[in-house]
Parts: sequence; structure tokens; C-alpha cells
Amino acid sequence: MYLPKHFEERDAGRLRSLIQRYPLGALVTATESGLDANHIPFLFADTGGAAGTLHGHIARANPLWREGVRDATALVIFQGPNSFISPSWYPSKRENARVVPTWNYAVVHVHGVLRFVDDPAWVRSNVEALTREHEGKRDAPWAVTDAPADFIEKMVAAVVGIEISITRLVGKWKVSQNRSISDRLGVVEALEREAVPSGTTIAALIRETLDDGD
Repeated sequence: MYLPKHFEERDAGRLRSLIQRYPLGALVTATESGLDANHIPFLFADTGGAAGTLHGHIARANPLWREGVRDATALVIFQGPNSFISPSWYPSKRENARVVPTWNYAVVHVHGVLRFVDDPAWVRSNVEALTREHEGKRDAPWAVTDAPADFIEKMVAAVVGIEISITRLVGKWKVSQNRSISDRLGVVEALEREAVPSGTTIAALIRETLDDGD
């Protein structure tokens, strides 16, 4: 990933927070047929690996777990908020016309060692943990035990676990750090005025970089 210094995000807390808020990762692996990508919801665990572990699962029918190279390096891409940025939002446009549109975004690339876990107990634990993570805040959260035991057993048998021991986290926060303070504030005001959820989230990230004194 092209990563100019001013867009590099090193704060481990921010990187992990993005993974937790946008858990659907694109798992990129090398197979005998070439590169493959699978979109999988992951859980971040603060154990194992140099920087933690990602846990997930795939369908047993997915050829990845049979064709993928065992214990090979894998890449998981977590795409956070993103938004088009209009040059008309820059106050500097009034001083000169030397401005162009761009796109702001935040992403985390996770590098690690991929392992497949064909263990029903492990898989069930992962399914339960994912369920708790995403159902826990609901008024009437669904639980795995709400379904018939034999049905859950059948569903668990139909999937295979994935564990990625993280070796490196790379974050890119492209949120107008290359613009002047006045231009960045102009972008924040415009995004907040438009009130599109992804845009307002980007506006908040721009404010964070301003607070950091970047």
C-alpha cells in the first residue's frame, strides 16, 4: 500500500478500534490458482501473534481451506469510513484555482500467519463470540442457544475456523493532513453540513488529527 508519511497511522488503539467497528475484512491469500479474496467478519483477540490474533470462520464448501497454503502469510484489509472530498470546500480555492477533488478514507492492513482450525468446539466458540459481539447491545439479543441444539451442531459442522496470528498492522488515515488547517476545517464543516454518516465519521477523524497537532 502506498503510504506517505503524513497519512500513516501508528496508534495501535486506533487501528484496533477500526477493526472492531468495521469487522468485515477482505482476506487475501495465495492459492494454487493465484490470489484469492474472501470477505469474512473477524474478531480481534489481544492474544497470540506479535500484535494479537484475528478469529473467524468460512464455509466448509469454500475451497480456500483446502487450496490455501498452510501457515502462509495472509493479508486482511479492513475498510473504514470513506468520503469524496470536493475542492470547493477549501477556502484556498478562493485564493487560487490550484485544487482538485480527492477521496478521504481510513484503512487497516493486517499481515499475519494463516491457520485453519477444523475443530467443532473451536468453531462453536467463535460463532458464539461473534454472536455476543454483534447481538449484545440489542434489546432482545439472539443467542446461539436459542436455536435447536441439533441444528446448531449441523451448522457448526458446515464451517471451518480461521486464525491469523498478526505479525504487522499498517494503518492509513488519509484525512486531509496534506491540506492547510483552514482547508481541513472547511472540509469538516462541509461534511458535517451534508450529514452523510460516512462523511461525518471522516469529519470526526479530521478533527482528531487536528487535536493531535498533526
